[in-house]
Amino acid sequence: MTFPALKNDRFLKALLREPVDMTPVWMMRQAGRYLPEYRASREKAGSFMDLCKNADFACEVTLQPLARYPLDAAILFSDILTIPDAMGLGLYFETGEGPRFRKVVRTEADIEALPVPEAEKDLDYVMRAVSTIRHALGGSVPLIGFSGSPWTLATYMVEGGSSKDFRHLKAMVYSQPELAHQLLDKLARSVTDYLNAQIRHGAQAVQIFDTWGGALSAEAYKHFSLRYMQQIVDGLIRDQDGRKVPVILFTKNGGLWLEDIAASGCDALGVDWTINIGQARQRVGDRVALQGNMDPAVLYASPEAIRAEVKRILTDFGPHNGHVFNLGHGITPQVDPAHAGVFINAVHEFSQR
Repeated sequence: MTFPALKNDRFLKALLREPVDMTPVWMMRQAGRYLPEYRASREKAGSFMDLCKNADFACEVTLQPLARYPLDAAILFSDILTIPDAMGLGLYFETGEGPRFRKVVRTEADIEALPVPEAEKDLDYVMRAVSTIRHALGGSVPLIGFSGSPWTLATYMVEGGSSKDFRHLKAMVYSQPELAHQLLDKLARSVTDYLNAQIRHGAQAVQIFDTWGGALSAEAYKHFSLRYMQQIVDGLIRDQDGRKVPVILFTKNGGLWLEDIAASGCDALGVDWTINIGQARQRVGDRVALQGNMDPAVLYASPEAIRAEVKRILTDFGPHNGHVFNLGHGITPQVDPAHAGVFINAVHEFSQR
C-alpha cells in the first residue's frame, strides 16, 4: 500500500526521543461523545458497533477532532473488545452498563474452545478502517493503531463485562493460575497478529491499553499483565515503509511498575495523573519516552486553570526529548469542546523550542 508522505511527524519523533519543535499532543478518546458531531454520526450509524464496523463512519469520526484542533496524531476509531468479539463471545452494549458478552470464559473447556482470530480475515472491518483513515489523513498527521492488553481483555471475557472487583478472573489467577496463563497466552498471540495487521494496513504507531492492570497486586501484575505485553512487544513489526513503528504501553494506575514496563522493549510509557511526570522521567531516564499525564477532570476547570496545569506538567517534565502530551486517561463525555481546544493550544504555546 502506498500512502501520502507525512507532513507532521513530531509525534513519531517524540516517541523515539528525537528533538521536536514543540511537544506533540493528542487525547485518548479524542473522537468521542464530548463532540456534538460524533453524537450525530453515531445516531446516523445506528449503534456504536455499526460505527466501528463501517470504514466510512470510522474514518469520519476519527477525523472529526482533527478538523477542530491542531492535534499531532489521529487514533483509529474502534473498540478494545473487537478481539473477544471475533472469538465468538457476542459483544453487545447495554445502555448505562457499558460492554457485555453473551458468553463468558471461566473453565478449561471455555478457553480451549476459543479460536485465535486471523486479524486479516476475522477483523477485516478494522483493517479497512485503518487503510481508509490513513488515506483520508493525506499525510497530515500519523495514525495510531491500538489494542487492549491481554489482561484487560481477559477481565471482560471472564467477568462478562465491566467489573469493580474482577472476582472471577482473580479467583482463577490465584486458584488455577495455569488456566489464566492459557487464556492470556491465547490473547497475546491474537493481539500480536491484530496489531501487526494494523501496521501493515497503515498504522504508524501502536498503543496497548492495559486499563485494568493497576487492579493487580505487585507480583501478579508482572506475571499476568506485563509478561504478556512483553510477549506482544517482542512479536511486533517495528519497521514499516522505511520508518520505525513506535510502541506505547499504557497501564492505568501503573506508576508502581514504571521501571519494569520501561524494560519491556517498548518505545514509550503512558502515565496517568497519579504520578508526577518529572519523577517518572527520573525513574526511567532516557530508556523510553513518556506520554501523559494531565488529569482529564482539569478540562472541567476554567481556561486559566487548564493553561496553568499544562504549564506545570511541561515544567515538571523539563527541557528533555521524549514527551508526548496527553491526558492521564480518556477525555470524558461532559467536557466542553472549547476547553479541549484551550488544552491543546496551551501545550503547543508553552512548549515551543
